Amino acid sequence: MKVELLGAKIDALNMQETENMVAGMVSRGGGGQVITLNPEYLYRAQSEPGLLDVANSAGVVTPDGEGIVWACKTSGHPVPERVTGIDLMLRLVRRASAEGWKVFLLGASPGVADAAAKKLSERFSGLQVVGTHHGYFKDDEDKEVLDRIIAAGPDLLFVALGAPRQELWIHRYLQQLNCVAMGVGGSFDVISGHVQRAPLWTQRLKIEWFYRLVKEPTRWRRMMVLPKFAWLVTKKYRLKT
Repeated sequence: MKVELLGAKIDALNMQETENMVAGMVSRGGGGQVITLNPEYLYRAQSEPGLLDVANSAGVVTPDGEGIVWACKTSGHPVPERVTGIDLMLRLVRRASAEGWKVFLLGASPGVADAAAKKLSERFSGLQVVGTHHGYFKDDEDKEVLDRIIAAGPDLLFVALGAPRQELWIHRYLQQLNCVAMGVGGSFDVISGHVQRAPLWTQRLKIEWFYRLVKEPTRWRRMMVLPKFAWLVTKKYRLKT
């Protein structure tokens, strides 16, 4: 079941159901895109309709961020829970190790994807990481990167280029990739140990955003989107006449 929020169609599934849905896409073959939708992406999509088109063409769109969960509830179409990119990725990697699926990691700074692959291989016995590549490549190098991924033949491709670049890149090349591809933002940095994830207690209190801001003050410009997003949702769904 999908719910609509500010023009985006979001899968109203919990984490386990989402994992199963993506696993079904992998098992059926033919590829597909998974988008973990956050407030920044959706707010930007209001003035860039192409981003909405990308989201609505994806096979799975998850509510990534408490802001999206709150907004869905405010709109009268609640979703079961937050389904974050890093948590879904880890569950899919665990599934890949059990099912024999091949995995490719694309993105982050040079060396980070390699370090993340090493950590994942240590954590999940039997995992097949068939390739990695950093995210510091230019548009005219797309073909070289694409050819490398295609030659590796992954079943799952995790792309850490930051939103919306990662979503647009996957969408542009999805037919050629012929695998299930998912944007995962800064997940490689966390998995590799280069960045510490917010403590569980901040996640439970729904103030993970505040912890990130304290740790990375330069994020304040990005955080300014959150009140704008909240006002947009309130105006549309609570102050409507």
